[in-house]
Amino acid sequence: MSAQKTNDGADKLKASVKEAIGKLVGDPKVEAEGKFEQNEFERERTSAQKLPKSGVKPKSTPES
Repeated sequence: MSAQKTNDGADKLKASVKEAIGKLVGDPKVEAEGKFEQNEFERERTSAQKLPKSGVKPKSTPES
């Protein structure tokens, strides 16, 4: 497992714990921050998956 994947997993876990602590303590601000951070990690992960591989070039359209 690469160091980047390990860091991403750890950061996502921290965000999840932050949300849980916010729920447990009754602090909606901390809970919302945890949810926000989790959503950011998901957004980054899905956007990285949608990027084309470096060896793939977009199709060019013939010019008239």
